[in-house]
Amino acid sequence: MGRHHDTVSFLSDYGLTDEFVGVVTSVVRSIAPHATVVDITHNIPPHDVRAGSLALVRSVQYMAPGVVLAVVDPGVGTDRRAVAVEVGAGEAALVGPDNGLLAPAVAMLGGSGRAVELTNEAFQLPAPGPTFAGRDIFGPAVAHLCNGVDLAELGPAVDPITLRPGILPLTRQEDGKLVGEVLWVDHYGNVQLNVDPDEIEALGDRVTLRWGLDQVRTASRAATYGALKAGEVGLVVDSYGLVSIALDRVSAAAELRIRPGDAVTLEAA
Repeated sequence: MGRHHDTVSFLSDYGLTDEFVGVVTSVVRSIAPHATVVDITHNIPPHDVRAGSLALVRSVQYMAPGVVLAVVDPGVGTDRRAVAVEVGAGEAALVGPDNGLLAPAVAMLGGSGRAVELTNEAFQLPAPGPTFAGRDIFGPAVAHLCNGVDLAELGPAVDPITLRPGILPLTRQEDGKLVGEVLWVDHYGNVQLNVDPDEIEALGDRVTLRWGLDQVRTASRAATYGALKAGEVGLVVDSYGLVSIALDRVSAAAELRIRPGDAVTLEAA
């Protein structure tokens, strides 16, 4: 027998309009009635594995111990693998598609231990069709893990080195300037960059930002959003320790017309 778990942390791109989240949650609870399902988010943009992996890696270090269920799965029904990956000494497991979604979170938690492909139909629901793996494969696997089923019973072992890696962009120096990328725009319109505060320390208190074809703004480094004057563009270290472009009580993303994936160049003003 494996370790019993009490908490399932659930992230997906299912949205809340259809019944998908409720159905998967009910499947988990019907198999493991003791398990509490915590909804991390279900508003990942449809099929956006990159956004899902970033949300997962931002969240995972704060999740309660247990099993993570992550489903952003544009390859559902194809030959992409469905997997479960142990982390630590089996204290937790992550379940989802092998498409890079899980990889950054697995790395954040110290790397993978055992991993399996979810092929044992004894721990799945009969599938009327192949396109709802969350209900038929991933949800049941998570619930059985919560009940103490050992990972190895869910399917054949997978060499963790063969799991598909995530792709997290790195900053680079170009002509003496720092080139970063927009990772995420939050609900308030704050624009998170893949930039560590130490990387801009030498640029001073005012930094020129360039993005798009010809967009240029000068930003002031600030400790909080409220320290910015009306209309002033700021660089604030966000709650995850990365540099974000922000305005006080205004959406920087909307005001500056900047989106996830955009390249941003930073240099001393």
